[in-house]
Amino acid sequence: MSKPFLGAALALVAFAAACPAAKTSLPVERRARDLHARFLTVDTHCDTAMRLLAPDWKIGDRHDPADRFSGKIDLPRMREGGLDAEFFAAFVGQGPLTPEGYERAKTNALRAVEAVHKMTEDYASVIGLAVDPAGARRLKKEGKLAAFIGMENGYPIGRDLSLVEFFFDKGVRYITLCHSSDNDICDSSTDRRDPEDKGLSEFGRQVVAECNRLGMMVDVSHASDKSFYDVIAASKAPVIASHSSARAVCDNPRNLTDDQLRALARNGGVVQICFLGAYVKTMPPVPEREAALKEIEAKYGNFREIRDEALRKEAMAARQAAYEKFPQARPDVKDLVDHIDHVREVVGIDYVGIGTDFDGGGGVVGCDDVSGMIHVTEELVRRGYTDREIEKVWGGNFLRVFQKVLDLAAK
Repeated sequence: MSKPFLGAALALVAFAAACPAAKTSLPVERRARDLHARFLTVDTHCDTAMRLLAPDWKIGDRHDPADRFSGKIDLPRMREGGLDAEFFAAFVGQGPLTPEGYERAKTNALRAVEAVHKMTEDYASVIGLAVDPAGARRLKKEGKLAAFIGMENGYPIGRDLSLVEFFFDKGVRYITLCHSSDNDICDSSTDRRDPEDKGLSEFGRQVVAECNRLGMMVDVSHASDKSFYDVIAASKAPVIASHSSARAVCDNPRNLTDDQLRALARNGGVVQICFLGAYVKTMPPVPEREAALKEIEAKYGNFREIRDEALRKEAMAARQAAYEKFPQARPDVKDLVDHIDHVREVVGIDYVGIGTDFDGGGGVVGCDDVSGMIHVTEELVRRGYTDREIEKVWGGNFLRVFQKVLDLAAK
């Protein structure tokens, strides 16, 4: 056992006392820990692959969550939070729809994919690469964590359909069709520069069909409402929303309406509840903070698209300073589990899971990084969820969909 993991193991003894959100009765915590030991727990979306590219940040080390540069996920804290398997997303921000833009996006996505592969090589005794549910289950039996790979934004595909298979062969197992802007595949939920929602393009239909053929999951998180319904109509396999929540609980265009939840359930798919605070609960605005953040973006540009590491750190520090100077009320774990409750009430327990978006978001008190994920289970226990229901939320539903997509492709 490496020093970071020895330290993480010892830290578990004091974990409940150290974390404010862990003020819970011992039987509840014990049951939650027992469930995590028995089940394969899966988070279907994080942006930590971007951090893997930083030369001075090691995922094998435990980083103090209180440190603004710690990130939300590392391997020791995955153990602390009781998380077995993580989808590391190769995220690429939307750029120009040109041959040069496509090539740059492909290169950046490939760098992130290769960084995940390298992580599993560097820490082979701790984490392995999985490309299907069976692989993740095998790794858990071996006492290891599992790394899956997703792609956030279909932009790296450009207009070249063959790249879907290219990335599938690299281990990518889902494609989030778009991000915060419209692209060649479909329209985005948060880009209405063109007020008309055009939905899924003809090329997008080809991408969906190719994903179905290969066994690549189609992810509708970030997709516009019309894009969502177009994908549901076009796909011959169940689809996923890898990191979205319920719009009836938090009115945000990134979340799914009750009608969309019903359509997703009829499709046999699953919605993975996102832990980004703005998608969990609408909080009163803080105008001073918004003004400060706009000034920071005007100075540094889009945070996700900063490639210079020194400049990125400077921008992160400026953002953190704005957050601290102008604090905002944040949702908590109870608010988060309200989304799981809602999905269960609308379509049933078989269509909901966990997709945190850590390192692309956060902000939930009691579960602001991966070490706090056990507290979600504690809240589910308190609300009377059965062991089987909790297993479904923590991966059972998603793994069923994952396997169905693979099985349909094999026919």
